[in-house]
Amino acid sequence: MVDAVLAETCAGQRRLRKLPARVVVYLLLAAALFEECGYPAVWRKLTAALDSLPIPAITGTALWDARTRLGVRPMRALFDLLRGPASAIRTGGARWKGVLTVAIDGTYLDVPDSPLHRAHLGKGSNQYAASGYPQICLTALVACGTRAVIDAASAPAAAVKPSMASASCGPCATA
Repeated sequence: MVDAVLAETCAGQRRLRKLPARVVVYLLLAAALFEECGYPAVWRKLTAALDSLPIPAITGTALWDARTRLGVRPMRALFDLLRGPASAIRTGGARWKGVLTVAIDGTYLDVPDSPLHRAHLGKGSNQYAASGYPQICLTALVACGTRAVIDAASAPAAAVKPSMASASCGPCATA
């Protein structure tokens, strides 16, 4: 699936690299599982059992550059390929009276404080000044029985009105 997504999105590497695009996709998937670690620690976890193979020395900067080079399109295409309720008709807790049970939830995520992010997302503020990191609001629709993500959306946190959010299902339901 990863190779097909890379071919479909034209995100494969044009030359031989220490970190091929396929490996970067697996690194990003593992980084989601080990979110408390940085890229170098995730890389060590991924390659820990490969002592007998010649693994190139990779720096944190090289991992970051590889992720940036890959871009968002392959990960979005992989998500689109895999998303869905992932339950059979008889999966326990997945349906109520024949209807798929789902939950919607949202959270705010800090993004790096760069001029590009500030221009697009704005910055938090209070009565005194602008403060904190720019934020996005992430909302996800999840199947209750399998906890599989059916869909997700994000928007600048500044676009979410507090009055609308408190009257809805979550902090980002208006996004």
